[in-house]
Amino acid sequence: MKSNTISITYQTGARDRPLAAIRVYRAAGDPSRGWLTADGWTVPVALGRGGILANKREGDGGTPRGIYHPLQLWWRADRHPRPRTYLPIRPIRPEDAWCEDPQNRRYNQPIRLVQDQPGDRLTRDDHLYDFIVEIDHNSAPRIAGRGSAVFLHLARPNFSPTAGCVSMTKSAMLRLLRRMGPQTKIMIG
Repeated sequence: MKSNTISITYQTGARDRPLAAIRVYRAAGDPSRGWLTADGWTVPVALGRGGILANKREGDGGTPRGIYHPLQLWWRADRHPRPRTYLPIRPIRPEDAWCEDPQNRRYNQPIRLVQDQPGDRLTRDDHLYDFIVEIDHNSAPRIAGRGSAVFLHLARPNFSPTAGCVSMTKSAMLRLLRRMGPQTKIMIG
């Protein structure tokens, strides 16, 4: 008797796996502009107003030089459908913020704020934080004053400098997210 079972073989290519690494480097002529390269494609990015710095300090506007890993994706579920990614993902709530006070024990960690409490709120009127990739800069151990809230996020329309993050267009972010996982190395500098 002949079997009616159909055998299907799936081929998985490199584009079906998380990226091993992405590289961010400065563009010639402007320390606050740069390029992100990954798997054969390159996109423009905005960097911190202080350029890429080896000795990052809180408030210096520098993007920290080093090798980092993405920890999770934060996204505005009220504005966008859930993006495809290999990263852990968390919707941003109105009370979500980031502690940037080096004197606070929660420095460089997510916090929840009540209505009028100060802090870097993750819900913004503009679209810069619609997608935030949290990276492990100054996270283990956290050292007061060595920089906080360094993310990959969306760029302003004119690609003006960030406060130390790496920012890009929405289309570049969504393309990167589809291939980014917790083991992806983010090489800055």
